[in-house]
Amino acid sequence: MKRRNFGHRPGCAVEATLDLIDGKWKGVILFHLQQGTQRFGELRKRMPAITQRMLTKQLRALEDDRLIIRKVYAEVPPRVEYCLSEIGESLRPVIDTLKEWGERHQDRVSCAPAQQAPQVPGTAA
Repeated sequence: MKRRNFGHRPGCAVEATLDLIDGKWKGVILFHLQQGTQRFGELRKRMPAITQRMLTKQLRALEDDRLIIRKVYAEVPPRVEYCLSEIGESLRPVIDTLKEWGERHQDRVSCAPAQQAPQVPGTAA
């Protein structure tokens, strides 16, 4: 993923922050890693809609941006764990605020679960 160089062009702090956590999955990955160190498979289970390729790509980008730490253990089969770095931990209030906002406005956002119409007694579902 191509990163913008904010030191060489105008840009605001919000733009810089959003550039780090942009896209559909990075914020979600950071949210799940707030719960502690996790393996690739654990993250994949928490996000069933993400493909293996996309999760790998997003984890690499987060690692390149130093928001997460990837630790590989010399075992057979190899074990890889991911956790938040110190700078990734500093995003905790941002991610928590996004979560809280989403919970408050879930009925208005496009990714909210569809509301089911109330069932009328005596009719088939």
